[in-house]
Amino acid sequence: MFEHLVSFKFKGKLESQKEKELLETLRSFPRDIPGIVDLTAGINETEETENIRGYSLGLRVTFENKDALRQYGPHPAHQRFVRMLEGIIDEVIVVDYPVERR
Repeated sequence: MFEHLVSFKFKGKLESQKEKELLETLRSFPRDIPGIVDLTAGINETEETENIRGYSLGLRVTFENKDALRQYGPHPAHQRFVRMLEGIIDEVIVVDYPVERR
């Protein structure tokens, strides 16, 4: 399996309706995009305020394999989400790694 972690930093504070819309879209991915084993997404509530650095939305997706992760990027459902970020996104951090079973 492959883990895909994303942290989103927006240009300004998002309205709660926009946050809800983004979260609903992300949470719809498992039913729309093949190869997703598990997905969680949420608004950052960390108490480690010195480490937030403006990142307010997090996403974790577990894929069946690296090929499923590769197919995710160009998938139409993912591309719709990317378009939703136009004009509001400042920075994105992505970390992808294989999940090792013990």
